[in-house]
Amino acid sequence: MHDPKHTPPRWLRWTVAVVATLLVCAGFGATTARAELSLGPHQALYEVTGDPHLVVDLGPLGRIVSSSPLPLGLGVTVTVKEIPADLTAVDAPRTLDAMSRDLDAYLQFFDSPGQTIDTASRALVEDAVIRTLVAFGVVVLFCFAVREALGAQRRGELAARIAPRTWQLTGAAVLVVFVWATSTGSVPERRTTEPAEASMVFAGTPLEGATLTGRLARVIDTYSGQLAGLYRNNSGYYTVARENLEAAWDEADAREVAPPPPDTLTVLLISDLHCNTGMTPLVRTAAVRSGAGLVLNAGDTTINGTDVENVCVDSFATAVPDDVPFVVSDGNHDSVLTSAAERRQGQIVLDGEIVEAAGLRILGDRDPLETRIGGGTTAIREETPAEAGRRLRDVACEARDAGERIDVLLVHTPAVGDAGLRSGCVPFQLSGHMHQRIGPDAIGYGLRYVNSTTGGASLGKLSVGPLQYPAAMTVLRFDTVSRSFTQLREIVVEPDQSVTVGDWESMPPAWPIPGTEPVRPGEPR
Repeated sequence: MHDPKHTPPRWLRWTVAVVATLLVCAGFGATTARAELSLGPHQALYEVTGDPHLVVDLGPLGRIVSSSPLPLGLGVTVTVKEIPADLTAVDAPRTLDAMSRDLDAYLQFFDSPGQTIDTASRALVEDAVIRTLVAFGVVVLFCFAVREALGAQRRGELAARIAPRTWQLTGAAVLVVFVWATSTGSVPERRTTEPAEASMVFAGTPLEGATLTGRLARVIDTYSGQLAGLYRNNSGYYTVARENLEAAWDEADAREVAPPPPDTLTVLLISDLHCNTGMTPLVRTAAVRSGAGLVLNAGDTTINGTDVENVCVDSFATAVPDDVPFVVSDGNHDSVLTSAAERRQGQIVLDGEIVEAAGLRILGDRDPLETRIGGGTTAIREETPAEAGRRLRDVACEARDAGERIDVLLVHTPAVGDAGLRSGCVPFQLSGHMHQRIGPDAIGYGLRYVNSTTGGASLGKLSVGPLQYPAAMTVLRFDTVSRSFTQLREIVVEPDQSVTVGDWESMPPAWPIPGTEPVRPGEPR
């Protein structure tokens, strides 16, 4: 017989039971987490293991083995899809030639592998939490079902026997979880037992210390200068460019005659990033140094709008301070997948309705066309660009008639805004797409400004690696009293890493709407 005095009270027994159940479920969730994400141009399956390594399994090509980014001694196995299982020989030139359509994505991965690793780690942690909660819910439901099946009398008998052994049972449960968590997922054939030296290809990158096996080693050794060398060039290249941006901003501040009026909202405009994540730290610097209260993206964040380019969306999201709204009007190189990735990052994606961010009333929509490398341009809905422009015009005019005039129309392709500008319902339009600065110009009864490419993208040129074309951002000032844009300054990063932060330029006057007096920026409307 057990002494009732040594039996834990009911509340403590329940607490111990819940904690022990959560530990078991957490062990299950942590060791079975998986996620389908991208790796370079491919979709890949990421799975947690008990082996503390990051193993990228490329099938017959070989493996990349590195230290795991996960805590608690957990590892990750990445199984890359779309590689033929019957590949028996690798000829380096022919292999890379066959993958030439995916070159941008391969270079993008080697340009910033850290972002891919961070995205995968976050996805695995989220999946582990979901699996833990689901498992806990299943266990709770099962326990309630068993409880009802046993009946009150039988439950009392079992409780009388189990209660005095609470601590022994708890210790056994913890031991089982510990053994399970340290062994689950450690599949022997996936361990790296063969001796291998770290590849010098990855020295100085986030994959430093990684080893290569199989035929993959031959390809990487042959093309190491193009792949890992890109990372080193990019890292140093954009570090110098960012330092030059800081210096140029200091010079611009020294030229500042007077601070902006107190009722001024500073807006940073970017566009046509085209997956050049090397520009992320420069966008972040521009957002911070300008004191931007709002960041606007006029579209073409990606190249082909694929799932594998979500890593680019994740990277650019880190460029905007957490307390600053980020509004996006997706372009013809983006897609609904891009929009979904942006929403997951907390960005405001325009969809034809008026939104208010940082006090600015913004109208816009994703581009009515989609362009795919090698696939041409097609319409994504039963609407031409001109029809999309008229639809947005009607929304803007309804808002004006209701006394809630929009402040800006944000669209990717400039021509989509023509109808709204000519109607007098759109006072100001911001766009991208053209990869060159245009304006600000008076169009109809409003003003239009076209930002150049922030990613340094140009036709037929890679948008990753060092810039081959100038990259530009624009800082705008908006008077919250007169509700008009008053000034802008352009930031240009040249391929030689030099940076110019331009002087403030005043907005030109717009044509007056018939029956009204001309309105200059800064004057009450």
